[in-house]
Amino acid sequence: MSEANNKLLARRLLEEVVNTGDVHRLAEFLAPDYFERHAEVVGIEGARQHIITFHRCYPDLHVTVEGQVAKDDIVVTWFTMRGTHRGEWGGIKPTNKVLTLRGVNVQRFRDGRIVEQWGG
Repeated sequence: MSEANNKLLARRLLEEVVNTGDVHRLAEFLAPDYFERHAEVVGIEGARQHIITFHRCYPDLHVTVEGQVAKDDIVVTWFTMRGTHRGEWGGIKPTNKVLTLRGVNVQRFRDGRIVEQWGG
């Protein structure tokens, strides 16, 4: 796939799956052997659980893509994530405070799917 198509896929994953919680669509975006290095998330099922956990903790979670660059099979996406802490996270009780997080994903693509990710 082209760099432009890879960038679009990375953006769509955040906007159409992470923002909505529609984890049933993950196979459209992730390879079966997907690995998220910073969080030790393995496979589509691991990614599904990871997103579900975030949505339980931050039910109004919303990610805004701020920019992207691509080179060959790598896409870098920087973003802002916002959500209200309404569910327990790692033993921390809900604070009902809004979290704003700026992050960067570095993703490697193969055959039109994301196979590896760093950052977050």
